[in-house]
Formats: sequence, structure tokens, C-alpha cells
Amino acid sequence: MTMENKLLIARQRGQSTVEFVALGFVLVPLLLIVPLVGKYMDIAQTTAVASRYVAFEGAVRHSSSADGWKTDTELAMEVRRRFFSNSDAPIKTNDTAGDFTAHRNVLWVDQRGDPLLPEFSKNVVVSTEKKSLGQPFGAFFSNNFSLSQANLYTGRVNVNIANIAGLQPFDTIDLSVSRHTVLLADAWSASGPSSVHDKVQGSGAAFPYQALKIAALPVTSLILLFEKLPGGAPPPDIGRVSPDRVPADRLAK
Repeated sequence: MTMENKLLIARQRGQSTVEFVALGFVLVPLLLIVPLVGKYMDIAQTTAVASRYVAFEGAVRHSSSADGWKTDTELAMEVRRRFFSNSDAPIKTNDTAGDFTAHRNVLWVDQRGDPLLPEFSKNVVVSTEKKSLGQPFGAFFSNNFSLSQANLYTGRVNVNIANIAGLQPFDTIDLSVSRHTVLLADAWSASGPSSVHDKVQGSGAAFPYQALKIAALPVTSLILLFEKLPGGAPPPDIGRVSPDRVPADRLAK
């Protein structure tokens, strides 16, 4: 072996070590970032599901229901415990998510083991909004029939994720995930025949049956004169409300 070859071999010693170290500077951050991005995506998906829960609670507990609307505070407490706490959390009334390990999702931590949602009350915020459809005819009938106009119900969940210390650029990213769902909460459904009767009878200008009765008195009197004749028909019963009434000829005998 010539002296030139010996010098070339000597210069190449440690090359693989240097390449491994240089590659490590690229791969190690990548190995840390990929799982972290997956955790961010999991939180985003959970936020979307939580917003649907808030909206559907509005569809159940709306202004026409017996219990009325749930407050944002009640909904936030439920969302934090049932969606952003540990995955096997029980569904209990007035249950609150605590800022300790037993109530945290074990996957939502950074490379140091610090939680991505350190304070539930600050990291998970719930808000709702009620809007009217804003249609003139709808407003007229809703006012006369004593129906709620707060029909469009928006459930919004905002999650503020903690920064990751020592991992750029996630140490100053201030990441926030927000999702919302809009539903028609109060569809003006009646609770039964009596509800329909009371709403119609008390609708005022929308169904002015008292005024119609007075206006129809001359016609009613005339019909009563011919009612006793063969084939005579009874006068119209103006103002009568019979919800879900089945015609007599459709009833089984």
C-alpha cells in the first residue's frame, strides 16, 4: 500500500460518525414532531365532536323545552370532562375535570411528559349563540303564536394548546383550535293536540276567529234556515280547532 493510500484512509476515519451525527440533527426533531402533529390532529377532531355535542344539547334543551337552555358554564364543565379528560371518564351529572394526571388524556403530552392542556378551565372554552332566522313572515307568526325566534343555535368550542418548551417553532406557536356547529334548535314542534289548540286559539291576528265569527253571523243564520231541509248542511264552526282529528268515515266500526 502506497503512502498516498494510507493518507487517504486516515482522512476518511470518523466519516460515518460525522454523517450519523449530522443525520441525527434532522431525524431526532422529525421523530419528535410527527407524534406531536398527530396529537394536535386528535385534539382538533375531539374539538369538532365536542362542538356537535354542544349544538345537539341546544336542540334538546331549547327555549320551548321544560328545562330551558343549558348555560355555557354547564356545557363547558360537561365538555371538559367528557371529551378532553381521560377516555374512560364516566358520564355523571355535575362532574368536573380536575387538573391532575388521573383526569388527563394520557396521549396528550409533549416529549417531556408535560400536558398539552395543563388547565382545563383556561384551555377549553365553550360558548353558544342564539340567532333568529330574521324572516318577516316568520317573525309575524312566531310573535302571534308565542313561538321562540332564537332558532339558530351555534355551539362553539375553542381549545388553546400549550406551547412546547425547547422545541422550535412550537415553543412560541400559541396554537388554538376552534370548531363550531349550527343547528335549528327549536323547530316549533307541538307537544301535543292541546298545545296546538292553545297556540291557535291565542294567536290573535294570525287567526282572528272571533272577528270571523261576527262577520259570518248573517251567513250562519241563513244556513240555519235551510239546515232543516232534506240534505241541508250545518253551518261552518268558525274558530273550532281539532288537532289530529280523523274524519268519521275513516274510523273503523
